[in-house]
Amino acid sequence: MPRYKLVFFTPTSSTQTILAHLFAHFPRSVGRIGLYGGCAFVSRGTGQFVPQEGAQPAIGQVGTPERVEEDRVEVVVHASADPASGVEMHRVLEELKKVHPYEEVAYDVYKLEPF
Repeated sequence: MPRYKLVFFTPTSSTQTILAHLFAHFPRSVGRIGLYGGCAFVSRGTGQFVPQEGAQPAIGQVGTPERVEEDRVEVVVHASADPASGVEMHRVLEELKKVHPYEEVAYDVYKLEPF
C-alpha cells in the first residue's frame, strides 16, 4: 500500500485534538510506523496571514495581518487511490478539514518511495 507524508499547520492549542481525531478515525493508516502507532513529528513556529474580504476567520479580522503560534505536524499515512485497498487519502484530508479550526487548512501531501 502506498505511503504518504501529510504535513499540516495548526494553532498549537489544536494540535493534540486534531491528532487524536485522525488517530482514532484511521488507527491502522495514520501515524503508523511499523509496530508503533500514534506517531507524529511536531515543530513550533509562527504562521501569518491576512483574511481577505468574504473570509470568516477563526482568528483575526478581515484585512488585518495576523501572526499565530502554530505547529507544523507531520504524520505518515498508509493510503490508496483504490477504496477496496484500504483508506483513501482524500478521506484523511476530509477528516482533517472537519476537525481543524481554520476555514482554509494549509497542508501538503508527499508520496513516500519504498527503499
